[in-house]
Amino acid sequence: MKIDVLSLFPDMVQNGLSQSIIGKAIDRDLINLEVTDFRDFSVNKHNSVDDAPYGGGAGMLLRPQPIFEAMDQVNAKNPRHKRVILLDPAGVTFNQKVAEEFAQEDHLVFICGHYEGYDERIRTLVTDEVSLGDFVVTGGELGAMVMIDAISRLVPGVLGNEQSAVTDSFSTGLLEHPQYTRPPEYRGLKVPEVLMNGNHKLINEWREKMSLKRTYERRPDLLEKMTLTKDQLHWLQEIKQEAAEK
Repeated sequence: MKIDVLSLFPDMVQNGLSQSIIGKAIDRDLINLEVTDFRDFSVNKHNSVDDAPYGGGAGMLLRPQPIFEAMDQVNAKNPRHKRVILLDPAGVTFNQKVAEEFAQEDHLVFICGHYEGYDERIRTLVTDEVSLGDFVVTGGELGAMVMIDAISRLVPGVLGNEQSAVTDSFSTGLLEHPQYTRPPEYRGLKVPEVLMNGNHKLINEWREKMSLKRTYERRPDLLEKMTLTKDQLHWLQEIKQEAAEK
């Protein structure tokens, strides 16, 4: 997968994504990451990329020219189809489904804003406007890195165990079940017996039920969007009954 990032802080993005699993994926050429400082395309003597908004108002806006010319360079290098993602509070909220959709693409471009906002004409370059959530940060770099991490781990070969991405929270629509490792007992806290009996059918059933239980307790809104199986409906009834008895 090819990923371009247009940013005023290229070192922040490059260094942040050069670590851990994503860094290894870049080293193995599973992810081809290129970060462009769009300040390099500024044409004024102060090398600035922002200006005051027409009509007045607080803050400064990113001017269209540097970003348009940075995109011209990206397109010249890779003229094929690409998804161009604008980090913007007005965009759709990023989630696992969006990550899975973007992971199917060959080429993604992230435009990271700064200052008060964008000149509206920049949106004509964009295929997708995406937000991490209902909060404000100083720039789009952190949001882009979070999205790139979530997307990259879905690219074949990036994770050592491909099943990990399939069973992650939100990939199935449910939160992930509790997990344990050695020792079997620590400070009086024991690993559930079912996980150590070697019966994989019972283990899988326990995990699915615990995943359902955790989702019901912590994110019941997710269940409203799901079509549950017969077994899941039965387990959910048991979970609700257990909660009522407490």
